[in-house]
Amino acid sequence: MQDDDSSGHVWREEAAKRRPLSQDAEALGQLIEHDQDPAEVSYYEAFVDPEAQALDDAQRSYAGQYLRRLRRLRERDRHAKDGPEA
Repeated sequence: MQDDDSSGHVWREEAAKRRPLSQDAEALGQLIEHDQDPAEVSYYEAFVDPEAQALDDAQRSYAGQYLRRLRRLRERDRHAKDGPEA
């Protein structure tokens, strides 16, 4: 029996589709060049933090690896149901 991991599955799906944090940092950087809004500046500072970018990269990588593993397992199960071809 498989555990009900619906919230984890949703998180992994969203994390795998997410753009890299560095792309968002670039967009915010362009915004604050024109407008020094304090909120945008604080978001930019958080997004360019190397630790935040490393965490984001790791999360997206983990989610992508997990989803690829699920696809391989489904593919293997599908081939096993077809039976051995001799």
